[in-house]
Amino acid sequence: MKKIGILFGRERSFPEAFVKRVNEIAGKEFKAEFVNIDRIFQAEPLDYAVIIDRISQDVPFYRSALKNAAITGTAVINNPFWWSADEKFFNNALAIKIGVPVPKTALIPSYEQPDDTTDASFSNLAFPLDWDGIFEYTGFPAYMKPFDGGGWKEVYKLHDKEDFFDKHSQTKQTVMMLQEEIIFDEYFRCYCIGGKYVKIMQYEPRNPFHLRYQVDTPPSSEKLLATIHDYVLKLNKYLGYDFNTVEFAVRDGIPYAIDFCNPAPDAEVTSVGQENFDWVVEHAALYAIERAKAQVDGQDNLTWGEYVKTSSSGLPLVGKTAAKKPASAKAAAKSTTVKKAPAKKK
Repeated sequence: MKKIGILFGRERSFPEAFVKRVNEIAGKEFKAEFVNIDRIFQAEPLDYAVIIDRISQDVPFYRSALKNAAITGTAVINNPFWWSADEKFFNNALAIKIGVPVPKTALIPSYEQPDDTTDASFSNLAFPLDWDGIFEYTGFPAYMKPFDGGGWKEVYKLHDKEDFFDKHSQTKQTVMMLQEEIIFDEYFRCYCIGGKYVKIMQYEPRNPFHLRYQVDTPPSSEKLLATIHDYVLKLNKYLGYDFNTVEFAVRDGIPYAIDFCNPAPDAEVTSVGQENFDWVVEHAALYAIERAKAQVDGQDNLTWGEYVKTSSSGLPLVGKTAAKKPASAKAAAKSTTVKKAPAKKK
């Protein structure tokens, strides 16, 4: 019997529901459980066909253990080698190359020098930087955030260059990025599982946390939903993530990908709501079983994105392979969580 494990931290509702659902539908061929680690020896397997990783971004010991498991044949979701290498600024650059709109974004060096460096370590960096050129590129208001961070940590809304210099002086050794503000008419958060299952959810980031999935007006068009659906699949195809969320801010009918490096996305029922929770549990279970069926001991069972595959094959990033047709508006609409507007009182 192949085992499917889930590695997690403080969250409880998703891991428990995931294990329960896999065991309900897996039959006698597979069994799901919480991962249990009592020792890690080099090149020795953990005895799991598949592991869903929900915590290694915060626990380096787990990240190394998952890489060791992967080299022995475990299908780790998400690929720990790529997840270790990826960051948000690169995501934006890749999005531009594959034709997905993103806000104008500039990379900003850390305010303080990293430990064990001196002025000589920055011989190739101009002092001062072309701040006027940077500010003209992004404009104000703008957001400053870590180039590889998440969870809205160290995110600042800036109104002018004086505000930038004040906030930047507080960021210490964190490499930041400065990003154009997209003043949006609509906002969407989208789950993507297995590079094929997409759940488009209306989202309002300006609401209190527990109300962000409660939106009273429907999406403006099915065409917009189809475009978002297509962009979600394209981004995850090139990045190679099995489990991710993508956020879009819509300005003048154009969906801008705001955040799409979330390989351990929030899936707690208290924050995403029961309907979205049920969807993500079901599709994560189905995909984990699919990966367990395909898993072969002793070989690489990881997902590698098109960026890595085209690079290693010496092929152009975009072009020579036939692109998939965009999803129909009807199909995209089926994957969307829409809250009906309340009836008007007469």
